[in-house]
Amino acid sequence: MDNRDSVVWITGASSGIGEALAYVYSLKGARLILSSRNFSRLKEVRSRCTRPEEHLVLPLDLADTASIGTGCKEALNHAGRIDTMIHSGGVSQRSLVAGTPLEVDRRIMETNFFGTVALTKAVLPSMLYRKSGRIAVISSLVGKFGTPLRSSYSASKHALHGFFDSLRAEVWDQGIAITMVCPGFIRTRISINALTADGTPQGTMDEAQACGMLPDICAGKILKAIDDKKPEVYIGGREILGVYLKRFAPSLFNRVIRKAKVT
Repeated sequence: MDNRDSVVWITGASSGIGEALAYVYSLKGARLILSSRNFSRLKEVRSRCTRPEEHLVLPLDLADTASIGTGCKEALNHAGRIDTMIHSGGVSQRSLVAGTPLEVDRRIMETNFFGTVALTKAVLPSMLYRKSGRIAVISSLVGKFGTPLRSSYSASKHALHGFFDSLRAEVWDQGIAITMVCPGFIRTRISINALTADGTPQGTMDEAQACGMLPDICAGKILKAIDDKKPEVYIGGREILGVYLKRFAPSLFNRVIRKAKVT
């Protein structure tokens, strides 16, 4: 795919994989819409992109679904269309089921699932009208299997797979391609920002995360998967084997995951 002058909207663009995707797509000549809750950080990211004057900073809180329609109208008024929608915004978790209040579970689901769904529903009509568009969802390997300390995070990612697999089956003949991206350990701040049982960030970097793949390498692989219209892609190191172990040897997987180092 030639990304020159394409319009790419990235949520979660103020850090991590979303930020890395902004740099990769700007180098390819795309015009960007950069969203997250952190307006000042988004401006810093835009300033580091190629041709920063071409990109729009559009603050957005995925947990505030009532404001998403307004944000989408602003994006379409500015750019005229959305060629590629990349859902990279979200929050992780580091807490046990027994100690986590339901309001924390709901907070994770509101951001990761309902916010992503609401934004998709806002953007989708314009793509259907043009019979063209690409939607990429940054899920996780734990969208394919669950691990300790990530129950609601994993549930939110599993839910995204169900929703977007269904959507793909509905729009396959409408010129719209959907790619589910399942990263493993990527060297971002996701574990630092992960919610603990009381709803506050963990504040520390997991050892596995610190040793993970660099975000710019991950972003390059994501861009290629979107360009190739892959339905699903796994990105990471040996942790990817968990997908296949779960699929072909579920009993063995259940024994392994109990003792796996997941932080």
